[in-house]
Parts: sequence; structure tokens; C-alpha cells
Amino acid sequence: MLNYHVKAIEALKNLRTDQDGVVSFEYIIVAACIIGAVSAAFGTGATGAIGTALTSGIGTITAAFTGAV
Repeated sequence: MLNYHVKAIEALKNLRTDQDGVVSFEYIIVAACIIGAVSAAFGTGATGAIGTALTSGIGTITAAFTGAV
């Protein structure tokens, strides 16, 4: 267990001094921004404008299939 702890500490030290680690942090920041944008567009619980449009569109399609049967 101590061996894994030492390896983790060394990896964090290398990440802190390594410039390649900056790229991974940039990906995390971009991913957080994308999640925020999607959450803002769809809202929580499909109450956003896009969520409402998708819900009504799916309802229309379902009604068309039900009426055709």
C-alpha cells in the first residue's frame, strides 16, 4: 500500500513540473465548459428550450405512429 502511495506522490510531483500535464488540465476545463453549456441548453429535467422542443417532437412522432396503427 505504501508503494502505491509513493508512486502517486511521485506522479503528482511530475505532473506539477511537467508542461505536458497542462494539456490534461485544459481538457478538464473544456469538458466542464461543455457540460455547463449542455446543461444550460437542456436545463435540468428537460425544462430548457431544447428539451421542451425535443419532448414535443417525440410526442408528435409517437402520436403519429399510434394513429397509424
